[in-house]
Amino acid sequence: MDLNHQAERLANAYADAILRLSYAYLKNTHDAQDICQTVFVKLLTEPREFESAEHERAYVLRMAANACKDLLKSPWRKRTCGLETVLEVPAPEAGDGSVLAAVNQLPAHYRTVIYLFYYEGYQAAEIGKILGVPTATIHTRLARGRAKLKDILGGLDYERSV
Repeated sequence: MDLNHQAERLANAYADAILRLSYAYLKNTHDAQDICQTVFVKLLTEPREFESAEHERAYVLRMAANACKDLLKSPWRKRTCGLETVLEVPAPEAGDGSVLAAVNQLPAHYRTVIYLFYYEGYQAAEIGKILGVPTATIHTRLARGRAKLKDILGGLDYERSV
C-alpha cells in the first residue's frame, strides 16, 4: 500500500479517536491536533505490522496517550500559558527611563539573553540550548549586557535610587 493510501486509511480509522483522547488529556484543541499529527507522522515513518485491527488500534491510542503525557511533563509546557490568560495581563509599559526600555536599546545578542534570563526565567544553560550557544558565551553576554544596561540607566546613581 502506498504512503498516500496508508495515510488516508489511518486518518479515516483513527483521527477522531486520537483527537478525542488527546483533548481529554490536554484540554486544548490545538494541542490535540498537534498530537494527532505527531502520531500519524510516526506511524507513517515507522511502519509496523500488527496481528489484528484491534492490536493496531490499541497501539495507536497508546502512542497518542504517551505523546500527551510527554507534552504535559515537558519543561516548555510548564513555562507557557494559554492566550486567554495573557489577554488579562496588561503589557509592561516601556516608558522613558524604564528597565524594559533600556533592555530594548541593547544589541540583539545581549537583549535576547537578558530577556530570556530575567523576564522568562530561563537559566544560562537553558538559554544556551535555546540559542545554540555555549553556556559560557551566555554568561559573558549576560555580564556584558548588564554592564551596558548600567551605562544606559545612569550607572551607580540609578542603583542608589532603586
